[in-house]
Amino acid sequence: MAKKPEKNFHQPEDIRVSATTKIWGLTVAILAICVPLSAVTRSGAIIPLAAIAGAGAGTVAVWRSGDKKYNYQLLSPQQVELLEDRIANLETIVSSQDFDLRMKIKQLEADEKTTRK
Repeated sequence: MAKKPEKNFHQPEDIRVSATTKIWGLTVAILAICVPLSAVTRSGAIIPLAAIAGAGAGTVAVWRSGDKKYNYQLLSPQQVELLEDRIANLETIVSSQDFDLRMKIKQLEADEKTTRK
């Protein structure tokens, strides 16, 4: 049996590639719809050409949007540990506030029951 090539999970996929794929995928779908419609409506090649021009302009905009904005760097182990500690602290704060709120609600319910009697 042939081995499947392993994906390199350490390198994040460039978001520009996925955006370009989506742009052109939608453009193909638009062309599949508007080419037959342009023949029926006798509008000519205006709509298909506009779709292709829009996809081209979108692709150029995505790729020129600036590599500086999309600086993909993996976090160091120290940064990951720091983030995990911060998340744990936030979970502790939220759960303690949730517990306090539940206790206040129970106290209010108990007070309401005693005042009704």
